[in-house]
Amino acid sequence: MYTLIRNLLFKAPPEKVHYFSMNSLKIATSLGLGDTLIRNAFQYKGKDLEKTVMGIQFKNPVGLGAGFDKNAAYLHELEALGFGFVEIGTVTPKAQAGNDLPRLFRLPADQALINRMGFNNEGVAAIKKRLVNWNSRGKNSELIVGGNIGKNKVTPNEEAWKDYTICFKELHNEVDYFVVNVSSPNTPGLRELQEKDALRKIFGELQSLNAGEKVPKPILLKIAPDLTQPQLDDIVDLSMEMQLSGLVATNTTLDRTNLSAISAALSNEIGMGGLSGKPVKEKSTQIVRYLSEQTSGTIPIIASGGIFTGEDAMEKLKAGASLIQVWTGFVYEGPSIVKNICTYLSKNK
Repeated sequence: MYTLIRNLLFKAPPEKVHYFSMNSLKIATSLGLGDTLIRNAFQYKGKDLEKTVMGIQFKNPVGLGAGFDKNAAYLHELEALGFGFVEIGTVTPKAQAGNDLPRLFRLPADQALINRMGFNNEGVAAIKKRLVNWNSRGKNSELIVGGNIGKNKVTPNEEAWKDYTICFKELHNEVDYFVVNVSSPNTPGLRELQEKDALRKIFGELQSLNAGEKVPKPILLKIAPDLTQPQLDDIVDLSMEMQLSGLVATNTTLDRTNLSAISAALSNEIGMGGLSGKPVKEKSTQIVRYLSEQTSGTIPIIASGGIFTGEDAMEKLKAGASLIQVWTGFVYEGPSIVKNICTYLSKNK
């Protein structure tokens, strides 16, 4: 059924379809019967996949990656679909429109997407207000919410740490964990912050703030799949030095070498942007495995990249991941993705 619906939706621009689909789901879940039917249809009901990671209890290991619910506008709807956790954002101190339209593109031949969104979001104040409302009425919710934070486009790199600390302070009481995003390819110069000295400054400031809180929150780093081995080694060293709570591996890639001829031609027409989906799967798994080996499994890893099925999720977990995130797979597989992955993991533990 979803394949038919997807084929119809794919005839419209991706970003418009995104908001149409989520707003339709919002309407459906606002009705008592609709909410119950959706939860019964798409939630995995078993308790056997519950796990504690970073001191947080997750009802299942399947999360939704950052960039899907940028403004924490669909937490109830995503919870109804069974996600164990949702990472909101990327959140910046000030609202920003992001890059010009169009900025989200499908490569259906390769089950992939290209995006150059550019951290479009409503800004930390608006998002905090929404999260305060969610937390005040969602006390019985098991949904874990992560806050993915970044810098505004106009903020120079040498002052980037200030943007990260602003978002951290504003959202600290409202999210369960933080992810520092320095790996999006769509903000000019952002990936330069993945260098060791720049990261040391950002995490030094955040860890200092965190230590002063009554309840410190886990702080993770999200990395690109395009890092060299020496850069990955720097990440490992920094993770140990700064006592990071975890790593998210990986963001989208600039590499186009794994694309089919059809998608490569489309990619040339589209131009710049981060590639996600099936073409990133192998590289992401390799990085997860390398990080796990180099840290001796002591630092939790949230794996993201090319996860569509239970088999894909199991591959990442066997490589050393503690949790997994979907995004592009959600677009292509539809609302059953969490239940399908969880069912597979339960049967193949």
